[in-house]
Amino acid sequence: MNVEHFFIVGAQRSGTTYLYQILDEHPQIEMAKPVRPEPKFFLKPDLSAYTHADYLRLFFDPASTPLLRGEKTTSYIESENAARQIAAWFPTAKLIFVLREPIARALSNYHFSSKNGLETLSFEEAVRSEDQRREQYDRAQVSTSPFAYLKRGRYIDYIHLYLRYFDRGQMIFLIHEELTAQATAIRDLYARLGVDMAFTPPSLHRHINSGDDKVDDLLSPPLKDDLCAYFAEPTAQLEALLGRHITAWLR
Repeated sequence: MNVEHFFIVGAQRSGTTYLYQILDEHPQIEMAKPVRPEPKFFLKPDLSAYTHADYLRLFFDPASTPLLRGEKTTSYIESENAARQIAAWFPTAKLIFVLREPIARALSNYHFSSKNGLETLSFEEAVRSEDQRREQYDRAQVSTSPFAYLKRGRYIDYIHLYLRYFDRGQMIFLIHEELTAQATAIRDLYARLGVDMAFTPPSLHRHINSGDDKVDDLLSPPLKDDLCAYFAEPTAQLEALLGRHITAWLR
């Protein structure tokens, strides 16, 4: 049986691990294992030495018979090479983008980097020097920059990258603030993926891989104003693409 595939491509610190769990619990869906570390298969520079069978053997149960298979790798959103290779291997795949209010996402990213010993600057120092240090990280240690606090929240730039290889109709855009613990949003997602939308996942109301979200104390009023101004244009472009205002992001 030809099993369709989908990919949760990002964004980091936007509830993708929660979404992974919600989808993995559905009896008609098999998610790539393990969830940590993420597969990152399509980040490889060249996949010519691999086959589809290799991919399935590495990350899925050969005895399973799902209706749908999915993978979550949040670094994919930033990689044109990943977009190109996913399109070559799975041209009909659906792509799921989970997007979080970009200032909150940046703060969560900062806490994650600090907690894991990757960041030593204050949040304000880190974002104001991001352009100078974004690419100054150990690529042997992490697959993507731990310092891309602001750039990573310009979602429209990455979406345009994927639109070079996929049709708009293959993309599913989820807003983090509208998704978590919202049964209607989960049912709608199941329906879009073509699986039983009546299933209620056990983890619907769980907090999974959530970081320290009590972070507004790191935002001085001038910095908050600067960040709101920075994200105003890319967010407006995103809303134009989606055809609606993201009211959950109004600050």
